[in-house]
Amino acid sequence: MSVNLGLAQVSGDFLIAALVIYSLAVLAFAGDFAFGRPRRAAARADGLDAGADRAVDPVELAAVGAANAAVAGSAAVAEGTTVTGGAAVAEGATATGAAAGAGDAAATGAAAATGDAAATAGGAGAAGGSGGVLPAPQESAFRAIWQAGPWVRAAVTLSAVGILAHLVAVVTRGFAVHRAPWGNMYEFVTALTCVAAIFFCYVLVRYRAWALGVFVMGSVVLALGLAETVIYTAAGPLVPALQSYWLSIHVTAMTLATGIFFVAAVLGIMYLVTERYRSRVAAGKAHPGNGLLARLPASAQLDKLTYRTVVFGFPVWTFGVIAGAIWADQAWGRYWGWDPVETWAFITWVLYATYLHARATAGWRGRRAHYIQLLGFASLTINMLVVQVFITGMHSYAGVS
Repeated sequence: MSVNLGLAQVSGDFLIAALVIYSLAVLAFAGDFAFGRPRRAAARADGLDAGADRAVDPVELAAVGAANAAVAGSAAVAEGTTVTGGAAVAEGATATGAAAGAGDAAATGAAAATGDAAATAGGAGAAGGSGGVLPAPQESAFRAIWQAGPWVRAAVTLSAVGILAHLVAVVTRGFAVHRAPWGNMYEFVTALTCVAAIFFCYVLVRYRAWALGVFVMGSVVLALGLAETVIYTAAGPLVPALQSYWLSIHVTAMTLATGIFFVAAVLGIMYLVTERYRSRVAAGKAHPGNGLLARLPASAQLDKLTYRTVVFGFPVWTFGVIAGAIWADQAWGRYWGWDPVETWAFITWVLYATYLHARATAGWRGRRAHYIQLLGFASLTINMLVVQVFITGMHSYAGVS
């Protein structure tokens, strides 16, 4: 079938509209980040004061306990006293604090951060600030958005409208070329950014993560802008090797997983930023109370969000790799041939599997686990933008000249 150039033009127009609307949403998120009322800080303070009046997330309790232990360990110590732990917080797990004693007496106190908070014990202290802790939702999403202020209302509304325009662009592109709209690199990037925007909106509403919008949606705008300017490919038919129903199965799974991993990568970077600041404050190399970082969620919460995001995307990526192997057997007579794209897809799978294993292992939680997660996304990006474009192989269908 011939390409419907009219629908292809409509798709391009809607994609440009989505890019503009997303940019306005980023400005609104930035407005909330800079000028919005720190409602989450007040909610958290009220919750800590009320104690049993509300159910406190165990993650918050563990992080607060670790921070208190760190403060206790830094107390003045009389001559001859033995102190264990000080303000040092182990990256994987436990904070041990000591109270000052006299003579030969030695006092040791410990606060253990377990469960999801173990990766970032102490993150709710001076590190990520208290203003951005993500509370367990106790009210409807619409009510929460309305109460968050005009900046958040504008940002969420613009994001929703942008996603609608983005979806229309992807769907009309598919109708224009009479196939799944991810047959080349340009279509793949436009589809995965749509998935990333949709998935982040779910995270935003589910966890009230307004403060992360400027970073995640800003990254979506950057990726979509590069797609429109650097790797744009005009609508056209598929090469014969891709004309199979497996395109809709294999590439759809890889698109969904990549969009989810995109969000996880941004969250992981934000975690490393807040955790580094916490470490510098604990070491006396930075002053507490950074106004910008105080609006971000605590590092323990960022760690939890990143982990849950990767857990959601990893099975989808695994299914995509398996579906690709089945397609390869039908197309080329073998399941696996160590083609460059296949090899890098496997490397990416191994890195994300390593992250999940490290996240479940006490000694490798925290920053080291997040470095592995970001290495996985770097591998994915190299595969997508370098291997498929510049290295000749069985998967050289990027369509980028």
